[in-house]
Amino acid sequence: MEHLLGLLRVHIHKGVNLAVRDVTTSDPYVIIRMGKQKLKTRVVRKNINPVWDEDLTLSVAEPLPVKLEVYDRDTFSMDDKMGDALFDIQPFLEAVRMRLGNLPNGTIITTVKPTRTNCLAEESHVTWTDGKVVQSMVLRLQNVECGEVEIQLLWIDIPGSRGL
Repeated sequence: MEHLLGLLRVHIHKGVNLAVRDVTTSDPYVIIRMGKQKLKTRVVRKNINPVWDEDLTLSVAEPLPVKLEVYDRDTFSMDDKMGDALFDIQPFLEAVRMRLGNLPNGTIITTVKPTRTNCLAEESHVTWTDGKVVQSMVLRLQNVECGEVEIQLLWIDIPGSRGL
């Protein structure tokens, strides 16, 4: 426990205009990876605009980048890749480290702009929401013809961890 900084809850909200991998549609699911950890959402059948609304929680010992991958579930063959995105949690963790409190709900703490290296489809705001630091992101999938995934980050402190 003492080697952990805390937990990163990644809310996988939805996919938008994902690639078609079966004749007219896809059966997408998301995998997120950080270091040796790998977590997966459920499959949403026959939908290129799926809503997962699932929370996946990673243990953070060091602030490594997170890789998000989208796949199309196939029954009789290997699952097809539908793109991937890498995102850096450093700006989010810096906002958490500020230990802010009593800010008005919705206050923007910092803004991360899209660049050639960060997979953001649009500006991402780290905000103070319901007494917590939250970051919402729209990730443009790479290595695929189209598609975006909307996610949200939330930090969870663990009693007994070394913390941020």
